[in-house]
Amino acid sequence: MNLDVNTLFMVTIYVEAILGLLLLFAWAQNTSIRAVAWWGFAHLIRAASVVLFGMYGSAPDLISIDLANALLFTAFAVTWTGARVFDGRPVEPVYLVTGAVLWLLVCRLPVMSDAVDARAMVASGIITAYTWLTAYEFWRGRSEQLVSRWPAIFMLFAHGALFLLRTPLVLLLPWSPNNAMFGSVWLTVLSFEALLFTISIAFILLAMAKERTELRHRTAAMVDPLTGISNRRAFLQDAALLAKRHSGHPRPTAVLLIDLDHFKSINDRFGHALGDRVLELFTDTARQSIRASDLIGRLGGEEFAAVLTDTCRDKAVAVAERIRESFAQASQEVDGRPVCATVSIGLVHCEEAVLDIPELLAQADQALYHAKERGRNRVEVATLAMLLQRKDDEQRSVPTSATSIAAIGAKSAAA
Repeated sequence: MNLDVNTLFMVTIYVEAILGLLLLFAWAQNTSIRAVAWWGFAHLIRAASVVLFGMYGSAPDLISIDLANALLFTAFAVTWTGARVFDGRPVEPVYLVTGAVLWLLVCRLPVMSDAVDARAMVASGIITAYTWLTAYEFWRGRSEQLVSRWPAIFMLFAHGALFLLRTPLVLLLPWSPNNAMFGSVWLTVLSFEALLFTISIAFILLAMAKERTELRHRTAAMVDPLTGISNRRAFLQDAALLAKRHSGHPRPTAVLLIDLDHFKSINDRFGHALGDRVLELFTDTARQSIRASDLIGRLGGEEFAAVLTDTCRDKAVAVAERIRESFAQASQEVDGRPVCATVSIGLVHCEEAVLDIPELLAQADQALYHAKERGRNRVEVATLAMLLQRKDDEQRSVPTSATSIAAIGAKSAAA
């Protein structure tokens, strides 16, 4: 298959320019993800380098080869920098221009002036290095659950490997504008691979940015911004899913309802900023006291809840005591202030086949009420007597007789 080099240059220029503008437009819609702007400029710089490559024969080699390659390497360096920015790492201005400077210095060496093969190997090495560095940056950030990271890593690594194949090709087929190499199948495959890679990686990078935005929106809706744990909505949803799994494979489960004692007093004495630090401190100590498989969430204010799965009663009480004791110890002094905060915990243990989370939270709330009545800074386990008392209180609070209804009506009329 013959390759029209001029057509290839024109198509590449248009594609690179359009992709660059597309990415910049996407960045303008959401400027919080600055990496998209870096990737957009990388495509525009690459388009400029292809324009200079296309001037070969009508412009000095300093422009059509040396400067064109320097711009090309800079474009790959800008893509790598965008990957660093994407994952919150600093820009490295020195390494941003290292490839271009190295290339220009190599071109000035007398021994390299006519060594086309050696210069081609240097160029391929620089592009491969920047491409693999970009793949490495994405690999380093793999803890963030972005599905589109993996095709980006694979494509960048494969593209860098293919660039290394160009080195033996250059050695076997010395470059010249009239060489039959331009019509070879290998050059056709590699040239179209580069063009397809450019298009594909642009859309994958754009998909990564979009996926991150959606992930952050979901996270904002489901995660408490202060403590970093599940908010009430997310906790109840996760607990409902846990209850569904429990019905198919029942295991002893404990539900904890936790309340920070006299938290309003802490805010009044030390200020809300230190109050927030106390909430963060409790979250950290509670996380360290439970397993990764257990659930914990902030229900609101200073109230937290936890679900301990596959846990016997004694072990659940031990975990609750560990949370209480570790927090009391850690909060003796917060940011140099003698806070001495404590928590009260209500616990209910369930060995039933059906896990009714709302009901268990209500029972844990009754145990928490007893913990506060009995002096706070303690763990209370829901008992049958507590549950019977709660039901009795609920029945007394609802007027069921005609006499009660009449009494309420009489009071309303008198008012």
